[in-house]
Amino acid sequence: MSHQDLTFPFLSPEGFMPICYRQWGDPDNPKVLICVHGLSRNRMDFDELSQTLSDRYRVMSIDMPGRGGSGWLQDKEAYAIPLYEQVCATAVAVSGAVEVDWVGTSMGGLIGMGMAARPGSPIRRLVLNDIGPHVPAAGRRDNQAAFGDDPQFKDFEAAVAWHKEHRSGFGPMPEDGWRQMTEVSLRPLEDGGYALHYDPGLAINQKREPVEDIDLWGVWEQIRCPLLTVWGTESKLLLADDLRRMQDSGPRTQVLPVEDVGHAPRLSGEAVIGGIAEFLAAG
Repeated sequence: MSHQDLTFPFLSPEGFMPICYRQWGDPDNPKVLICVHGLSRNRMDFDELSQTLSDRYRVMSIDMPGRGGSGWLQDKEAYAIPLYEQVCATAVAVSGAVEVDWVGTSMGGLIGMGMAARPGSPIRRLVLNDIGPHVPAAGRRDNQAAFGDDPQFKDFEAAVAWHKEHRSGFGPMPEDGWRQMTEVSLRPLEDGGYALHYDPGLAINQKREPVEDIDLWGVWEQIRCPLLTVWGTESKLLLADDLRRMQDSGPRTQVLPVEDVGHAPRLSGEAVIGGIAEFLAAG
């Protein structure tokens, strides 16, 4: 099934800005799945999952401000989770749905947890991709090591080589997988070549502030919806001890392990997409 790239206006601190989202499936389908990407990623990470689920959902995969097709902010310090939650709340309103299902990779999962914990949350079922209520500082530092460096590539092959080196946590994949991932990660430059598809200013807050543990166990205990966690077994951001606590407390997550993969598993392949589809269909 085909998709559309659409926008809606979002009232940011700097005025209205366009928020881009990719929509799959019947636009009149009242069953809505919202997908939100990780820190430096974009809506296209969910294409394979969205295409598979588009026969049962209207899927909206959203570019957060500063990524993909969405607008960039002049005040880089305004890029933060509270702003992204407001964007996502607007997206729910745009969808017209009373309740939605949610898939969030890394940062998108943190946003989903925050929204699911709020009174009256519209989130019916929540899928977290390799993230939880505790994120260790060491893992965050590793994940942000190249964030905001703004590498520029003279050609596509140079960009593929960079992704193989700096995105190895996504796990082993065939050559066509690396090329597809690279393709959706780039924006063309006016004078030729490519850069990554996000505002380098996103890294200002990460570079300025000391990197500390994220502790959201209090938020975790407020979540009431069913939950599935996709876990890269080699992840440095979601550790085994924290995953066990997630299974034993709060919403008591189900777990879908992805062997020999770090942060964060690509949402592709029969095992991963099938596991997510089965979880969402169970409600």
